[in-house]
Amino acid sequence: MFLLVSSLLVRVTPMPRRITIAGSGPAGLSVAINLAKAGFDVHVYERNVEVGQRFHGDLQGLENWSRKVDVLEDLARMNIDVNFECDPFRTLTITNGDLTHDIKGQRPHCYLVKRGAMSGSLDQGLKQQALAAGVQLHLHQALPIEQTDIVATGPRLGEVFAVDAGIVFKTSLPDMAVGVLHDPGAWKGYGYLLVTKGYGCLCVMLFEQFPEAHHCLQETRRLLEQKYRLNIRDPHDVGGIGSWRNRPQWEDRGRQLVGEASGLQDFLWGFGIRNAITSGWLAAQSIITGQSYARLADAHFSRRLKAGLVNRWLWHLASRRNYRSVIQILRLIPNPPGLLRSFYNFNPFQRLCWPLAERRIRRQYPQLAW
Repeated sequence: MFLLVSSLLVRVTPMPRRITIAGSGPAGLSVAINLAKAGFDVHVYERNVEVGQRFHGDLQGLENWSRKVDVLEDLARMNIDVNFECDPFRTLTITNGDLTHDIKGQRPHCYLVKRGAMSGSLDQGLKQQALAAGVQLHLHQALPIEQTDIVATGPRLGEVFAVDAGIVFKTSLPDMAVGVLHDPGAWKGYGYLLVTKGYGCLCVMLFEQFPEAHHCLQETRRLLEQKYRLNIRDPHDVGGIGSWRNRPQWEDRGRQLVGEASGLQDFLWGFGIRNAITSGWLAAQSIITGQSYARLADAHFSRRLKAGLVNRWLWHLASRRNYRSVIQILRLIPNPPGLLRSFYNFNPFQRLCWPLAERRIRRQYPQLAW
């Protein structure tokens, strides 16, 4: 009798639904972790031989200014543990070479994370979490897009709006985060020096004149060397690209697109990790609950995407005086993080600027999907 009942239970117990994901970046692994924890049979296909291989030790920021909730609390809500190096920074120094200002906050402006295939990186931490949740990871295997359920393949090469180039190195500098606003050093973008625990990253983020990246890096380095003894040892090149769409493509013939594969990015400064993980979590929730992913993503991101476009236009305007107005305004504002949060969430001033900003930015970036 026992054997008969057991046989019947095996017959009626449904097999877990199989989900295939192309790409093992933060967006793809965010989907994978959440679906695996919900009992799905999750398979992630990564064309490179290791997770995070397109990065080489870059220091990047988990931004902590766009929402009231601290990003680490946000990650916990989305079932992401902090099992990677994650260093908080409460002071950000900005300079244009002439003016310098320190922005301080009660909570961290951002958390620095390392990107790449090395131990301690965000990428390897997410990989470990995915494997622990039961995700089947298929490395060095490219799956045709038509065979996937979720596309998380990163930036869209035809829609690049920014290029990042720089070096990582060992240094005796103290921990610091410095932003350089100086167009000859980063056209319509910014340069940055990040140092944590004797490990430094000096890069430029260009939004125009991409072939000038190497020259811009040298100019930014020259400016920083006037202010700091960089003491660069054992440098290695790093870099990347960012893609963006005015209206992200959340779905394509039944497949869900997450992260930069959908065109999702921060159009102002390119801080995309938080958005990527969030889009992955939303995609997983849509599958778990049966809701529309496009509706969930639009509700969460639409205002922020419009804010980003207006911010990019305002940033172009600020560049006319070598960003002096940006530094001067920040000096007068008692709560810069609060102001920045407002400008990441489509405030009334941005809504007034939107029609003009959209027309100007369309002309400025004709290569993007409008």
